[in-house]
Amino acid sequence: MLELQYPYDADYILRKKKSIKKSLLAREGVNYVNKKIAVLGGSTTSNIVLMLELFLLDNGIKAEFYESEYNKFWEDAVFGNPELDEFAPDLVIFHTTSRNITRWPTVKDPADAVNAMAEAEFNRFRQAWEAVSGKFHCTVIQNNFEQPFYRLMGNSDVSDIHGRLNYINRLNQMFYEYAQTHETFYIHDANYQASVYGIKRWADLADWYRYKYAMAVSAIPDFAFSLSHIIKAVYGKNKKALTMDLDNTLWGGIVGDDGPENIKIGQEDAVSELYSEFQEYLKAHKDLGILLTVNSKNDEENAIAGLSRPDSVLKPDDFLVIKANWDTKDRNLVATAKEINIGVDSLVFVDDNPAERAIVRGSVDGSTVPEVGAPETYIDVIDSNGFFEVTGISEEDLKRNEMYKANLERQHVQDSFADYGEYLTSLEMHAEILPFSPMYMARIAELTNKSNQFNLTTKRCSLADIEKIAADPSFITLYGKLTDKFGDNGVVSVAFGHIDGKIADIDLWLMSCRVLKRDMECAMMDEFVRLAVERGITTVIGHYYPTAKNKMVKDFFADRGFKLVEEDGEGNRLYELDISGGYENTNRYIKVN
Repeated sequence: MLELQYPYDADYILRKKKSIKKSLLAREGVNYVNKKIAVLGGSTTSNIVLMLELFLLDNGIKAEFYESEYNKFWEDAVFGNPELDEFAPDLVIFHTTSRNITRWPTVKDPADAVNAMAEAEFNRFRQAWEAVSGKFHCTVIQNNFEQPFYRLMGNSDVSDIHGRLNYINRLNQMFYEYAQTHETFYIHDANYQASVYGIKRWADLADWYRYKYAMAVSAIPDFAFSLSHIIKAVYGKNKKALTMDLDNTLWGGIVGDDGPENIKIGQEDAVSELYSEFQEYLKAHKDLGILLTVNSKNDEENAIAGLSRPDSVLKPDDFLVIKANWDTKDRNLVATAKEINIGVDSLVFVDDNPAERAIVRGSVDGSTVPEVGAPETYIDVIDSNGFFEVTGISEEDLKRNEMYKANLERQHVQDSFADYGEYLTSLEMHAEILPFSPMYMARIAELTNKSNQFNLTTKRCSLADIEKIAADPSFITLYGKLTDKFGDNGVVSVAFGHIDGKIADIDLWLMSCRVLKRDMECAMMDEFVRLAVERGITTVIGHYYPTAKNKMVKDFFADRGFKLVEEDGEGNRLYELDISGGYENTNRYIKVN
């Protein structure tokens, strides 16, 4: 919803929150991820929850909320209560502020006393985090402390050990170090949000004393919007690719009219520097694993010439796909998504032309088209929308562009073979199929949240969920890595099922579509059944729950030899496979382990 994209009107969202929610829920074809979120607050949280709910709905997450009583975050976390225990959250947010710091240093305190004070304050928060994560095996989000709106010691407040600003910075650093060693714990940078908004405006004393809101009411949408970025990233709702216009978007001027030698890029003047910085920003996204593509009305020769200038930061090789032609941009967007095998809802289309933005937004369901303005706003708009929020950087992320490029090479080679079996043999594929490993937990969780097409049940799992399942001996778990002569595809398939007596019930089965029809699904099933037989299982149960995106796998279990036992009016299917009399492997082309 455009009203919930940055730059938005915060006051409008606050006024129209009920009608916005109604419009969001009325959308058709949205497959919501349902999550339980507990908000444990050190101040009033009601409007924060209302705003957060809107931004999460806009990202396809339908949340049910629990809110602690005012300033009972520590008691609820450490001692618990029946209501919270029954709620059993998937995710816990600690909404606390510098007003929840219990003790501050004074100028009379010696250094060792201040150090002990900071350690005790940190340990109080850590006790709360570990209490909920231990009890609920959930994801935890804690916001850092905002800067104080006054400085008792003036400029020395930041450097003197007795200064409040110094003390806050010290506590925040302790929080960050904890986050660096705990994978299911995330910091919400409220301090940054307050700084952007304006610290003195943020700390509205009238709103604090009237309502006990730790920030100005008008700042709540900004806070909730930023917080929603972490949650949607945890649950796999990040975007995957940027598709960029060229003229007056990646450079100043029109390359076809002005010639590549006259477009604005480089360091020659202020406008050129501006576009160069934007290109540097985009290239840094590529390093994070974000795919870059081009969608431009241009002759391809001119587009390549513009990108090939010596002073251009981005080169043709930085882009996975270049669509420089005279087709409409909505058609190019759909074609790009199909070519690299991702959904159009994973692409962010950036174009300086408002007419082109409107056409794509109106023609391509699920498309994301930020409302960029002048070139100097490009970075701010893309960055503030949190399309690519980072909750962790894996080897998979760092190699993603190379993986997709290799996949396009595979497709080109496939087109040269008349026999598909010969093509698969030529790939020289090797798979590593093993129970969940700590090394790949983050990637496994990521796949459960991002995979939509080859996903039988579309069950979504956080990293905390995956770690809990991996540690439970009543589950069979498998991840699958696939390599071939073109390179390493990384972890591309995940399956797990719980054991009940002589039955193994498959809760989740998914695979990345970039390895579709290469026998990986066969190799995974062979290994799952082998482990089931080892544990005395006689029957394997499979489920298919239809969504708007997973029709391609509706016959997956039938194709594997399972018998359809039950199907309801909504198309949900239950399958069984009897393995008591043996099982014949179906993988023909992959060498496993």
